[in-house]
Amino acid sequence: MTKKLRPLMFVGTGSDVGKSIIVTGICRILKQKGFAPAPFKAQNMSLNSYVTKDGLEIGRAQAVQAEAAEIDCTTDMNPVLLKPSGKNKSQVILHGKPIGDQTARSYFLGNNKQHLFSEVKKAFDHLNTQYSPVVLEGAGSISELNLKHRDIVNLRMAQYANASVYLIADIDRGGVFASVYGSIALLDENEKKLIKGIIINKFRGDISLFEEGKKLIEELTKVPVLGVIPYAKDIYIEEEDSLGLEEKNKKISQGKINIAVVLLPFISNFTDFNRLEKDKRVHLFYTRSKEDLKKADIIIIPGSKNTIADMQFLRSSALAQEILLAHEQNKKVVGICGGFQMLGHSISDPHNVENDIQTIPGLGIIPANTVLASEKTTKQCQFTFKGNDKLCSGYEIHMGVTDFEEQLPLNFIDNKPEGYINNNCWGTYIHGIFDNSTIVDDLLNEFNIDYPSEEFDYQAYKEENYNKLAHHLEENLNMQYIIENLTY
Repeated sequence: MTKKLRPLMFVGTGSDVGKSIIVTGICRILKQKGFAPAPFKAQNMSLNSYVTKDGLEIGRAQAVQAEAAEIDCTTDMNPVLLKPSGKNKSQVILHGKPIGDQTARSYFLGNNKQHLFSEVKKAFDHLNTQYSPVVLEGAGSISELNLKHRDIVNLRMAQYANASVYLIADIDRGGVFASVYGSIALLDENEKKLIKGIIINKFRGDISLFEEGKKLIEELTKVPVLGVIPYAKDIYIEEEDSLGLEEKNKKISQGKINIAVVLLPFISNFTDFNRLEKDKRVHLFYTRSKEDLKKADIIIIPGSKNTIADMQFLRSSALAQEILLAHEQNKKVVGICGGFQMLGHSISDPHNVENDIQTIPGLGIIPANTVLASEKTTKQCQFTFKGNDKLCSGYEIHMGVTDFEEQLPLNFIDNKPEGYINNNCWGTYIHGIFDNSTIVDDLLNEFNIDYPSEEFDYQAYKEENYNKLAHHLEENLNMQYIIENLTY
């Protein structure tokens, strides 16, 4: 393709309307049609992150969208990432590297947004020279009037990119007429001209019953409704937000291996458990209940953006006591990244990386002490597990250095020891470790379950679902209209 295509952007009437998933599906559709799309989100707020091939950190959603577009992810796709690390406080990551912590007030109301917007524009321009079209994603609502003059992610970005903009509304939450009409009515005239179409998402029931609704929205807004997307429970795309984890698969299941993931207040990278959750032998759930931990066969302490605060939570909620009791009963206890740090004797923060507490005792299950460092480790890795020759893959994102009083390595990365294992307890810094069938089978093989072990190709499963999502959107969206608006 020699002709440069106009970028397109998907924005929302609010948060959680389905922007990330629709951008994922659009990237796959455009790729299938012979275009060269790439995702872009100027600023993302998420505790789910990923590491690029060059060892830099971006939001997980953009990594997923890049995968749907069949390209490697880069920091140009998400130049600014905010990772909440405390009450009203976030770590700010620019071009894949931390530049410090800021309160929500200082970040959203401070003067630094002009500098960040310049950096965001540079990232977009670089991406726009390599791919065509760039598919932009907004954040939250496009009509937050009190923040709009500092906006670097919604219509200010769309204006800079000269993008065709599509407004997504979630009909499942109710109030779709007011949310669509109000969102557009609050825009200025130049912003309104950018809106090329409206998408109604998450519709349940008979779509034909909403025909009159479409016409009413078009009459109210003077903008065409390009489709009504049915709610689809059978399409799996990795989620970005942890909002629904507490209610996910909560009830203990008979005849399966019940795995409890501790729902930490600052849980990060819960996508670590998506592949494990798909195993037919497993019932995986997230919990803050002592009773649930009592009933679980395996307990996993996940990653955390504030390990010390989450360690305090384990103690104050008495979950720490329940985890120690499970360990004494020889149940499997696993720690990933921050959870791995919590398994040790102590966690120290001499540089106030996370908060003002200098040192806190850990669970004391493994003979290790962690010091939180000011430099973050971010890298993709290949490793061998428990002496197995088969090469596995994952990635590291952590700000801690862990020293062992006695080293019993779980993994080897380039012949260097990583993690720790002792009987039924192990820990590691490697995210995505359960995406490897070798490790899932090792975790589950001692349990007598009717379902046999099977080689589950998680990558093939994700590809199948990207294609299902693309088909679902094509069936219900006027893609011809969207493609026609790619030309200037």
